[in-house]
Amino acid sequence: MDSVTPTELSVGKVAKRAGVSVQTVHFYEEKGLIHSARNSGNQRRYHGNVLRRIAVVKSAQRLGISLNEIAEVFAKLPKHKSLSTAQWQQMSLSWRKQLQARIDRLTQLRDQLDTCIGCGCLSIKSCKLRNPGDEAANKGPGAVFLQQ
Repeated sequence: MDSVTPTELSVGKVAKRAGVSVQTVHFYEEKGLIHSARNSGNQRRYHGNVLRRIAVVKSAQRLGISLNEIAEVFAKLPKHKSLSTAQWQQMSLSWRKQLQARIDRLTQLRDQLDTCIGCGCLSIKSCKLRNPGDEAANKGPGAVFLQQ
């Protein structure tokens, strides 16, 4: 039986400690979010830093950040090292901007929703949600939204 150093974890141990399924660990590895090495018995072994990476992935997903966006940021980081404070700050700053833009869009949607409730979309020309600034008029007559 192979010995496991304290910083090397089996996939089952990673899953249990991270609070995810083994399939999720494998999925994250397929997506390039975490990395493993193979031991002499060809079993996956993970460095302890994957626990932090999985925690970041789960937190980011809860905020609505896609796995592709997370992977883009992780691709710029060293694979087998924990995040430094500076790296975390840079990553969180980029996500903060995204989240603020999403909050702004949702706030605008919320504020415009009251005018939409009574319209029944009979006046698509003046609908600020579906057709802001009457953008559909530039696309010609007819049901241009159905053509998309």
